[in-house]
Amino acid sequence: MPWIQIKLNATNENAEPIGDMLMEETGALSVTFLDAQDTPVFEPLPGETRLWGDTDILALYDAETDSNRVIEQIKASNMLAEGFAYKVEQLEDKDWEREWMENFHPMKFGERLWICPSWREVPEPDAINVMLDPGLAFGTGTHPTTSLCLEWLESLDLSGKTVIDFGCGSGILAIAAIKLGAEKVIGIDIDPQALLASKDNAQRNGVADQLEVYLPQDQPEGLVADVVVANILAGPLRELSGIIKSLVKPNGELAMSGVLDTQAEDVANYYRDEVQIDPIVEQNEWCRISGRKQG
Repeated sequence: MPWIQIKLNATNENAEPIGDMLMEETGALSVTFLDAQDTPVFEPLPGETRLWGDTDILALYDAETDSNRVIEQIKASNMLAEGFAYKVEQLEDKDWEREWMENFHPMKFGERLWICPSWREVPEPDAINVMLDPGLAFGTGTHPTTSLCLEWLESLDLSGKTVIDFGCGSGILAIAAIKLGAEKVIGIDIDPQALLASKDNAQRNGVADQLEVYLPQDQPEGLVADVVVANILAGPLRELSGIIKSLVKPNGELAMSGVLDTQAEDVANYYRDEVQIDPIVEQNEWCRISGRKQG
């Protein structure tokens, strides 16, 4: 059947409430969030300075939906500023699930780590293979921030070590750390759905007994690890810098991503008092900040 898609521009702060409103009040069949700087769906006109937010929302509707009514409902909600950016598009009828599956391929990180969807043949059976299907929680390896963190983990000797995945999402980094030799991994996330996704994916990979997951308020007191990885966003990395630093053992390793190249130095400065920062690594405008906590 045919569809229409409504694209809206929002911010990190209001994107999820707007998504909930679109699902509950306007009849959206699905809602997807995109980073407006990484994959923009609104291109500025020549000479125009973009003054919109940092998150684009894609809402899918049955083709018979009155798009004008939906836009009026969005305006009436007062959740977006007057004159907010939006587009309404018709989508041709396709087997969307099959097309999506065909475009998701095994990916290699470093010398020995592969992330593989379950419906694809494993390219190197003797390599370290993490089986992971895209789902509700963030993290499949396709985004540069995840890729940067996976490559960093692959470069470490994790044998017998404890790792904390701060903002674990789908569990991709946690599972990769276990497969790379970590003795135990602790996943922390503010989203209960992420914790469920992490446990489910760990179960599929046969490593569930080595993974513990917690909401921040439930994590054990005095929690520390040999290695901490935090693939979140620049704002939380700044705001939670004290907490994140406290999770790293003296002489332990720390890596952070979810940071644009324009933000990296500022974020790194929040950690330099306790962490010897490595040269910042950049990939497609996204950065990884890593280093060793001073003893």
